[in-house]
Amino acid sequence: METSEFKALKEKLFSAKKNGYDQLESAELQAMEEYCSNYKAFLDAGKTERLCAAESVRLAEAHGYRRYTRGMPLQPGDKVYVCNRDKAVLLAHIGKQSLAEGAQIAAAHIDSPRLDLKPNPLYEEGEMAYFKTHYYGGIRKYQWVTLPLELHGVVVLCSGERVTVNIGAAPDDPRLVITDLLPHLAQEQSKKPLGEAIPGETLNLLLGSRPIGGEEDSGRVKLAVLKLLNEKYGITEDDFTSAELEAVPALNACDIGLDRSLIGAYGQDDRVCGYAALRALLDLPETPERTAVCVLADKEEIGSDGVTGMQSAAFDTFMEDLCAAQDVPLRACFEKSFCLSTDVTAAYDPDFGDVYEKRNAALINYGVGLCKYTGARGKSGASDADAETVGYVRGLFEQAGVIWQIAELGKVDIGGGGTVAMYMANRNIATLDAGVPVLSMHAPFETVGKLDCWETYKGIRAVYQAKTGIVEK
Repeated sequence: METSEFKALKEKLFSAKKNGYDQLESAELQAMEEYCSNYKAFLDAGKTERLCAAESVRLAEAHGYRRYTRGMPLQPGDKVYVCNRDKAVLLAHIGKQSLAEGAQIAAAHIDSPRLDLKPNPLYEEGEMAYFKTHYYGGIRKYQWVTLPLELHGVVVLCSGERVTVNIGAAPDDPRLVITDLLPHLAQEQSKKPLGEAIPGETLNLLLGSRPIGGEEDSGRVKLAVLKLLNEKYGITEDDFTSAELEAVPALNACDIGLDRSLIGAYGQDDRVCGYAALRALLDLPETPERTAVCVLADKEEIGSDGVTGMQSAAFDTFMEDLCAAQDVPLRACFEKSFCLSTDVTAAYDPDFGDVYEKRNAALINYGVGLCKYTGARGKSGASDADAETVGYVRGLFEQAGVIWQIAELGKVDIGGGGTVAMYMANRNIATLDAGVPVLSMHAPFETVGKLDCWETYKGIRAVYQAKTGIVEK
């Protein structure tokens, strides 16, 4: 075979993925920067699922979406949303086709690993006041010590009044912290495995040290802290029983790297995809051919259970209401629908290369990662999309000029993780995972590539704008 013929055949048959920066024109790079700037503002406004849901609703209403009420007549072009208990949001842009032909769905989650206060959290020890916490989701506990932390959430009083708590977000606010052992005294601690060096019961938030009352009184620092909380929020110690308060890093989103090509922030799993799913819907220039639906769910990090999780009936109820407006059976809609489960994947990290299978690992700046299956080891807990579903998404992405890559979360016997994909697939909705590759996933400060954020947005937009459904293919 001639050299030229060999080269031509190789170019024709071999996969030739390229770094995204070798493919985008300057005008698109400028649009990418603008998108990422807005995304960073979204992250700073939504550091908890409640705050994120509120910001999502604010943006939706600014783009003409109105709160849906059951029985509301719906026409093509209508834009509606439902906010489920202030912690999850479902939005729809009604399409030209009947829902009997299915919907184009993007589903993400807006909860992230964090520290929740226990129901009876406040105590004093060593004349210092603390909050006890119970961690939420998969965290590496040693990463949460010595960080400045904020506290956000709500306290519901016996009267039913709901009090909103925000401590640490304003520039002049105090911050909270979890202390760690000094190295001079940490000889025994240093011998322990990383997962055992910081027990969960030691993740206690330091609140203060200044006492009130006389020297002979007890609980002086605890009382001083509770007095401050009572003066500001009108709460007493018993009110913590009906509180939902979350400690999150007091860190704002920022550019990472001398070239500013990356974004560092807390909560990018999975708000990086949640924002992409929301923004792609809000940016649709006209009425889509098929109804476009965006799901921003809660509770994914602890199994998607509960009334605001993806396993709840909230999504089915929303879709059933939309279908009822068109006299379409819900199951008939689901069987012709497609869902892009937009959750993050692990980015290849050369410092820890031995846990990745590089041929199937996602790389920073190579675009949105398509993940045929998640789960663990033998694909346990995965929807495992079929070839037709993957082919459908590839076709949409290729037509829209979306830069994409294959993604797998680590080596077979090492990696594993879950998304909302299997819960959508269990509803008889064809589903595929796709999302942004993340460095330091589940850490208090995660890192993503701007280009991958942009390509994920483009990919979700292509799904919403599809003129044919997967069944029609």
